[in-house]
Amino acid sequence: MYKSLARIGIVIIGRNEGERLEACLRSVAGQGAAVYVDSGSTDGSVALARSLGVAVVELDTDVPFTAARARNAGLARLLRDHPEAEFVQMVDGDCAVHPEWLSTAIADMADDPRRAVVFGRRRERDPGRNAYHRAIDDEWSVPAGPASACGGDALFRVAALREVGGYNDALIAGEEPEMCLRLRARGWRVWSNGAEMTAHDVAMTHLRQWWHRARRTGFGIAALIALHGKDADRSWMRLQQSALLWSSLMLLAIPGLVLSLVGTGAPLRLLALAPALAVAAQVVRLARSKAAAMGWRGGAQWALLIMIAKLAQARGWLQHRVQQRRGTRATLIEYKA
Repeated sequence: MYKSLARIGIVIIGRNEGERLEACLRSVAGQGAAVYVDSGSTDGSVALARSLGVAVVELDTDVPFTAARARNAGLARLLRDHPEAEFVQMVDGDCAVHPEWLSTAIADMADDPRRAVVFGRRRERDPGRNAYHRAIDDEWSVPAGPASACGGDALFRVAALREVGGYNDALIAGEEPEMCLRLRARGWRVWSNGAEMTAHDVAMTHLRQWWHRARRTGFGIAALIALHGKDADRSWMRLQQSALLWSSLMLLAIPGLVLSLVGTGAPLRLLALAPALAVAAQVVRLARSKAAAMGWRGGAQWALLIMIAKLAQARGWLQHRVQQRRGTRATLIEYKA
């Protein structure tokens, strides 16, 4: 086992995660110094963490909560208590860490001293529960090799985090890709090793939750582009452009269908139908791309959820534009019940 495993810390963040938090805390027991950061839970999360011997940071409720702020606070507490820590595993409180993950990730860090981030496969605990869980489990699948960004669960080199000043506290979403952009700008590398990392429980049962989660993504992407301007990652631009394009076509499809019924002349009817036909073709294309893995029914459900997410992301973009013009501060967009 790599010698620096003894110099690893773990920062867990959460808010009202209940049993999911207990599973998370138990999954990292004995694997390193752990700090739990709580963002105003009312379900006994703080008492639970303390009962398991985990150091706790309770965020000041007078300052808006963000995951970035929580992670920075956890890192600060970890390094105050354990200044010798070389690596820190960030993990969301609704995830359980795979038993072999930390030793695997540390070994990958040892292979390249310029790796700032190593992450693996996050999976949904029960992807067969419904279409939402299946779609999100698919979202977590990232090819092994160099990556541009990580998600909420990842192992970080402390020296790299110190160099870039950690996460951006003000971001309510997208804090991980934003920090990875700054890391890569300084010559650090982000690595996906494809190994089993964490089991996540999205606990999603309603379309409303899917909508709010996607709206948060759209808001986060808009914030990242506004923050970095011409230096923004091109993948952010592509995601935003895709959301705006397909949401526009979906919104045009409804009046287009009406016009196709009342219009005179085949050219006019065909023109009116064009947005609806484009959307239908995209749904079929997406469904076909997942049919082998999910079956036709599963692929069709996934495709429809992706298109709904485009609408929600565009709504998030619009929300960001409005708040930016008014000069108001963003607040958390939560999707869990």
